[in-house]
Amino acid sequence: MAILDNVRAFNKRLLNPLMLHLAGRKYWYASVIEHTGRRSGERYATPVATERVPDGFIIPLPYGVDADWLRNVLAAGHADIRAHGQSYRVTQPEVVSAETAAPQLRARRRRTYDLFRVKNYLKVKSEPS
Repeated sequence: MAILDNVRAFNKRLLNPLMLHLAGRKYWYASVIEHTGRRSGERYATPVATERVPDGFIIPLPYGVDADWLRNVLAAGHADIRAHGQSYRVTQPEVVSAETAAPQLRARRRRTYDLFRVKNYLKVKSEPS
């Protein structure tokens, strides 16, 4: 668990700020989820991997279901995603199992997430903003 905590801290402090410069752009793999803090009410932006599905997005949760950004989205019931140069308002956030998400993921992504033992995903409904 300590290794995962160290990776999480590294990503939050160093990698995520760098990724925010590229995430959400048209030809970049990472997206940005913009959410409001549960207690602070401040707006935050977090880089995430997303998989576009017909009615929204599926987002892998490699650090589990206790990430601050995830808890913020679940509490608010909505967020905004910038993916591939477009913005989307997302609603109805729901944590789903890998078994539920797997059939909706592209095979290459599914293999990658399986390799990293991702157990949960966030499923959201979307509409272009």
